[in-house]
Amino acid sequence: MRSTEDFPEAARPELPREVIDLGRKIAALPPGLSRDVEAAFNQVVDCVHRRRRLLALVQEALAELRLDIKYLMFDLDVTRKERDQLKSQLDELERRDPGY
Repeated sequence: MRSTEDFPEAARPELPREVIDLGRKIAALPPGLSRDVEAAFNQVVDCVHRRRRLLALVQEALAELRLDIKYLMFDLDVTRKERDQLKSQLDELERRDPGY
C-alpha cells in the first residue's frame, strides 16, 4: 500500500487543494485500485499544469498588448498634435499670402 506522503502538498504547491486531496485519497486506496486510478490522476495533474502554463502565456501576451496599445495611443496623440500644428502653420501662411 502506498502512503499518503506520495502526494505531499509541498511538492505540488501549484495544484489546487482539491487535486491534492484527491491524490491523497488515491494514495490511501489499496494498491490494485490506486494503480487503476493513478493514471487518470496523473493526466489531470498534467492538464492542470498545461492550463497554468497557457494562462501564464496568455497573461504575458495581454500585458505586452496593453503596453503596445499605450505606445500606439501615445504615438497617435503626438501625431495628431503635429498635424494640428502643421495645419495651423499652413493656415497662417495662407492668411499672410493668399496666393500660397
